[in-house]
Amino acid sequence: QVQLVESGGGLVQPGGSLRLSCAASGFTLEGYAIGWFRRAPEKERERVSCISRSGGTTYYADSVKGRFTISRDNAKNTVYLQMNSLKPEDTAVYYCAARPSCSGVEVSYNFRGQGTQVTVSS
Repeated sequence: QVQLVESGGGLVQPGGSLRLSCAASGFTLEGYAIGWFRRAPEKERERVSCISRSGGTTYYADSVKGRFTISRDNAKNTVYLQMNSLKPEDTAVYYCAARPSCSGVEVSYNFRGQGTQVTVSS
């Protein structure tokens, strides 16, 4: 069964950090670019970051640039999103999705996970 499973979300104070993980089962992540998206109530879905198959190319939304870092460990079949200096506006459900190359078109991704909640609040 093909699955992407996110973990690492939670409640954190403003200025804090979290590391999200996206683990694949049923297929090899090495053959896919992985995007991280977030969705929050009354906001448009946003592509936060993306990493190419090799890890050599990354993309960040302006809203997270300099604060978030995406990485991958193909040996562990996992992609990470390190989130630092978190702000209340980062509160959302974060989920990962896979396709052959990075794209901003979410519906073009082949697989996606259920997501993990990130809440930034004091």
